This record gives sequence, C-alpha cells and structure tokens, in this order.
Amino acid sequence: MQRALSARVEVNGEVTGRIGQGLVAFVGAEKGDAQADLDYVASKVLGLRVFPDENGKMTRALADVGGGLLVISQFTVFGDVRRGLRPSFDGAMEPVGAEALYDRFVEVARKSGVPVETGRFRADMRVFVENDGPVTILVDSRRLF
Repeated sequence: MQRALSARVEVNGEVTGRIGQGLVAFVGAEKGDAQADLDYVASKVLGLRVFPDENGKMTRALADVGGGLLVISQFTVFGDVRRGLRPSFDGAMEPVGAEALYDRFVEVARKSGVPVETGRFRADMRVFVENDGPVTILVDSRRLF
C-alpha cells in the first residue's frame, strides 16, 4: 500500500481508475487465503493511520482525510526470489480464486464509504502513483514479515 497525492491506472491507454489524495493498494491473493485474510487486510488498509495531522504526525486514516482508494490486482507481490534471479510465483493463488477475493476486497472497501477506483484484473496495466512521503506499508494477513 502506498500513500499518494494522486494516482491513476490505465489499460490499453484508457484510464480505468483515478484518485486524488489517498491510498493505492496493490492487492494479491496467496494460496490458502480466505475471507478472514481478506477481512484483516481490508480492515488494515482502510483503518491505518498514515496521513499526517496538523503537527505532521501520522494519526489520520483514509476516511479522516476524505481520501480515495485505488485498488490494483497484483499477483507479483508474491514473487519469491530466495532462489536464483527469476521470481517464482508458486505462492500466488490461481487466477479464478484470486479474482473472487479481489472482487470481494473491492466490495468491502466500497461498503466502508470511501471512494474506490480499480484497475482491471489480469490486465496489463500502467499505474501512475505520485507517492506522498514516500510512504509504503506492507500488509500481510499471515504476518510473515
């Protein structure tokens, strides 16, 4: 997840999602992920206090600043490079299950009331992020790092 001043995603030159201030969530599903993992990650993304208050301290969440959420499907977050130089994506969930979890993540985020924009699942996307800070936070339901 990255805090952004603005962001947009394009598929074949068409803008499919755009936000001003907010968060860009690069969402991947790992083999074995279930609803509990989705709920954990969505809760963290929507509730993390990563926006500065009047004193510059990160105490505000996405809804507190009226920010938007750009959700990008990205299985490559599970790229494993511990052996060799070519990433292995064996840990990523198969596409049908991953798309279902991605769609549910977007649905949960939209129900929270924050404006949500998306890319397109399994598409070749160009993502433009004006990272604010930069602030990049890793959120993992299995807490492996």
